[in-house]
This record gives sequence, structure tokens and C-alpha cells, in this order.
Amino acid sequence: MQVGIDSFAAAFDETSRAVNPSERLQDLVKQIERADQVGLDAFGVGEHHRRDFLDSAPAVILGAAAARTQRIRLTSAVTVLSAADPVRVFQEFATLDLLSQGRAEMVVGRGSFVEAFPLFGLRLEDYDSLYAEKLDLLLKIRDNEHVHWSGEYRPALTGQGVYPRPLQNPLPIWVGVGGTPESFVRAGVLGLPLMVAIIGGETRHFRPLIDLYREAGRRAGHSPDQLKVGIHSLGYVAETTQQAADDFFPGYARAFTDVGKERGWRPVTRADFDAQRGPQGALIIGDPDEVVKKIIRHSKALGGISRITFQMNAASLPHVKIMRAIELLGRRVEHAPHDDQKDNT
Repeated sequence: MQVGIDSFAAAFDETSRAVNPSERLQDLVKQIERADQVGLDAFGVGEHHRRDFLDSAPAVILGAAAARTQRIRLTSAVTVLSAADPVRVFQEFATLDLLSQGRAEMVVGRGSFVEAFPLFGLRLEDYDSLYAEKLDLLLKIRDNEHVHWSGEYRPALTGQGVYPRPLQNPLPIWVGVGGTPESFVRAGVLGLPLMVAIIGGETRHFRPLIDLYREAGRRAGHSPDQLKVGIHSLGYVAETTQQAADDFFPGYARAFTDVGKERGWRPVTRADFDAQRGPQGALIIGDPDEVVKKIIRHSKALGGISRITFQMNAASLPHVKIMRAIELLGRRVEHAPHDDQKDNT
């Protein structure tokens, strides 16, 4: 199983104070470099178009990291494809692939925030149809140097070439999903690897949706090896479980309470947080041994996963704590045996 990290480049610290944006982005590149050095498999950078985050141009951040890393996979987490031009997205990540000597990936989705729609002159009513059409075009571009395509939301392509071409053939494209059954089925029919955002609730409740994905892929003629499943999860590791929980909770509570005000959720309590850290809860927070056990439980609950990525900076943790967590992930989680025999709980 591959282990990685995702970051949204939070623009605030855990006490809600704004950080120096230049320093925060430089720290992020240092974190990616350190993740590479300790042997983690992937690092993803999100895409948001709001004041809370500094990741509106993930390919630029990943390009900076490409020059300072050797082996780690560099991916979006996620590319908000509904609000993007697939031609330009492909060009950006093909360029990243060349810079990184074949380490670029994309996770494409619709995003959980909607600010990009008015920002780029799009209608929220077209949320799903925009995504479906643009994903179709992106895959056409990936498979064809010269593209013939027409759709509703973008001028037609009549054989134009799309350049540069990436080093990898094909350039890896994952589908990022939340909880919509149609999204799981779509990914399966297309035979694309699946990245599931599980940020709350009980992980096992996602098993029926993942089964839908696998069955749709099987019916479409795709091999089981092609139908990879990854999990994007809120997580953090420290020397002790108590320290991990105490470090993570303040920023986590602030972030989710702020988002909750927009979405009608009640404020987050420590009791809520601790329940989510329990054996079945989605949060993967603890010392290295506890984190390994929970990864194994998640994988068993979902019928096996290929990659797990930790979203640690939802809590806006200080750079020094993120760097230590990266060390622990690489030295004591990534290289631990992720097999069913290790989990005796």
C-alpha cells in the first residue's frame, strides 16, 4: 500500500491568525522535499479559490517541488475540473510530468466548495454536466495528440494538437469522489482509479459505494488491477496518541466549525473529535503503531486499498510539527507491514 500526504496550503494557523503566504508556500515545498527523503510515495496539493487557502495553482507548487525531489509522486488533490479548461489542465500536468521525469498525476473532481463557479463565469446549476463533459475531453486529450471533440460548454476541437505530451503514457488520472453513487459508477465504467475523500463518519459505510465502483468496472471489462482505490483522510501522527490528538484538535475544530457555519453544521466538540478517532471513525490520528492499525482496519473495511493520503494541515499545524509527522510517517508508518496479521484489535 502506498502512503502519502495531501495539503491545502492553509493560509491561517491553528489560532486563526493569517500566516505569511510566501513563507507558508516555501514551507510546503520543504515538506514535500522531506516526504521524498523519508520515502513516502505521494504528495498531493489541493485546489481552492477562497481566502482560507493558498493552493489556487497546484501545478505551480508541484513544479517547484519537482526540482527538489527525486522519487515521490506529485499529484493534485483535487483538480477542480468542472471550473477548468481540460486543455490547459493537461498541458500543466504534462509539463509537470516532464519536469519531474515521469512522477506527475492528477486527481480530478468537482470540489467541495463552489467559489470557482462564479469566479470563472460558470453556473452552479451545471455542476455535474460540466464535470462529465470536461472529464470526457481530458481523457480524449490524454489518449490523442490531435483531438476531435465537441461539447456544450467549450468550443470544439477539430484536430488541433495538444502539447507538450507527458513522459508517462498514459498520464495517471484518478477520479476524486465524495459520497455520490453516480460518481463511483462513472469512475468504474471509465476504468479510472478512485480516490475517496473520507473525512467523517465511519469508514465502513463507504464499502457499498466502493463495491458499486468495482462492479461497474467489472461490467465494463476492466481488470481488478486497473480498479485501484485510494483514501484521502484527515490524519496526523505524533510520538504519542495523546499528543497527536491534542495537537490536531484545536485547528481541526476551528476549520470545521468555520465551514459548518456555511453549511448549517453544529460546532465541533472534543467529544465529537474523540469519537471520530475511535476504531471505526474516519480520523487517523495517533502514534505510529495506532495509525498503522487503523490503516489496516480501513483497508479491510473497504475490501483493500492501494493508497492512503493524510490531510494533516486541515488543523493548520505549525511547520515544525508537520515536518516531525512526515518523519514518523516515513520512518515508522510507511515501512510498517500493512497486512491483516498486524491488526489484533
